[in-house]
Amino acid sequence: MERRFVAAVFCLLLFSGKAIAGWYQVENYEGSIGPNPVHLSLQRYAHFGSGITVEGSYFYDSKQSPIAIYGKADGSTVTLCEIADDKELNRVLVMGSKTPVDTTGCPFLLEVNDSGATGSWSKGADKFPVTLKKVASLDETGEGKIVGTVEIPFWAETAADRFAGIYTTSDAGICMTKLQIINKKKKKVVQEIGFDDEDCNAGMSTTPIYMNVEKWVEGGKDIISVNFGGGKFAGANDYVFNPKTKKYHLKK
Repeated sequence: MERRFVAAVFCLLLFSGKAIAGWYQVENYEGSIGPNPVHLSLQRYAHFGSGITVEGSYFYDSKQSPIAIYGKADGSTVTLCEIADDKELNRVLVMGSKTPVDTTGCPFLLEVNDSGATGSWSKGADKFPVTLKKVASLDETGEGKIVGTVEIPFWAETAADRFAGIYTTSDAGICMTKLQIINKKKKKVVQEIGFDDEDCNAGMSTTPIYMNVEKWVEGGKDIISVNFGGGKFAGANDYVFNPKTKKYHLKK
């Protein structure tokens, strides 16, 4: 519950509802870090705070656990740091660091172009080449454009599942039309949650797109919350995991 409260405060401080001009500019990639297949998503923004201009999420296909990343873009060069745990996530990305972030020594050093990115990932004595191909993109900063199938790997996760939002365009704009629950062990979608949202506000609330789904535990049960934009009508749908059905159900 604490994480959700902190995130709510963060949202209220940064904005009051969905920005008219839009702030989401996201590119999704598939590729590898050394011999390991990965999926990676990056969102660029003029200023997330503390000097951060890029935030994102990636996961190794074999593990399926999202890793939050952040960093700086200098032309085509992008340097990215990894978040180690929830405490660091709250300090650096949710509440925001009080001092400018230092990306020196961070693991990712990438050269990004229109078709993908190449570079390296290094930590300690380990160093691997990174090769990524751009597979989809979302740009809400202008008229609104989506290329390919945009799946957003949210930062929230449980021990068993990760969560991905499928974003599409409609007459009302760009928004998340369904939420996928992916079982990490099975490496497949085990549930999809759709939204009756004609105003197209699902998944369009928090400045980092990866925080539009949050997770906490209440009464020993996992709960996920889907954030909705829409100005003063912004809110959230909460879903509780039912151990018997092994599915998430809308909290009443």
